[in-house]
Amino acid sequence: MEIKLNNGYVMPMLGLGTFLAPEDECYQAVLWALKAGYRHIDTAQNYRNEAAVGRAIKDSNIKREEIFITSKLQIKRYGKNNAKKAVLKSIKDLGVDYIDLYLMHWPSQNYAFNLETYQALEEMVDAGYIRSIGVSNFQIHHLEHLLPYVKIKPVVNQIELHPGLNQDANIKFAIKNDIVITSYGPFMKGEALKMPYILELSLKYNKTPAQICIRFLLDRNIVAIPKSVHEERIKENIDVFDFKLTTEEIEKILALNIAKRVYMDPDNRPGVPEEELPYFPEEF
Repeated sequence: MEIKLNNGYVMPMLGLGTFLAPEDECYQAVLWALKAGYRHIDTAQNYRNEAAVGRAIKDSNIKREEIFITSKLQIKRYGKNNAKKAVLKSIKDLGVDYIDLYLMHWPSQNYAFNLETYQALEEMVDAGYIRSIGVSNFQIHHLEHLLPYVKIKPVVNQIELHPGLNQDANIKFAIKNDIVITSYGPFMKGEALKMPYILELSLKYNKTPAQICIRFLLDRNIVAIPKSVHEERIKENIDVFDFKLTTEEIEKILALNIAKRVYMDPDNRPGVPEEELPYFPEEF
């Protein structure tokens, strides 16, 4: 199951998230995922496991062009010069010639600084190091101050999204601007798996609550990247293509929204630089 991006490339709608997975666990999880049929792996410089992802992809013996790799620019590496160096660092760590999708991991509240960083990524697309670029955790106001000035439109905005946080306004803005939404944290750190209506649907479809949460996204053309380092859960999370939720069921899940974040608020995240910092590769 794939979705077409606004630049013509296609992206698998279900991927393996590797959020802060230690190298050894990440390596094994990626191998399990690829064996189970995943063809989209999501990592980030900040997770410190790009090298493990790269080794697993190589050891899987699956052709590179069959695997969609998403990575993200560490916020400490924002700025024109740093961003370019950071892309090359990701390329080296992943052991690949190009990255399918590269995202700005968090927004700065300095709109000009976001634009400067994004434009550096545009240059890396032109140079052939990246195929697609996008953003992560950007709010509408960040995008409103970015889109009018970019040459290459973001293909994706990766945001926290689950039954407890439906992100309705962000999704509508993305659809209007032909930007795909990717959901991270689709299980709400486990809270969504205990919601009575999710459990009711689980019984109806003979699926796990996690599978219901994933299908809730896919049925709305939202990409899902559930994280797991356990083989059975990795297999479980991809076993979601033999059923679909009804429109009424989707609406009822949307009604569960309590606007609750279980991860950081992009508008109040500490430690996002407002100007380019000195680049020290040894920090990675």
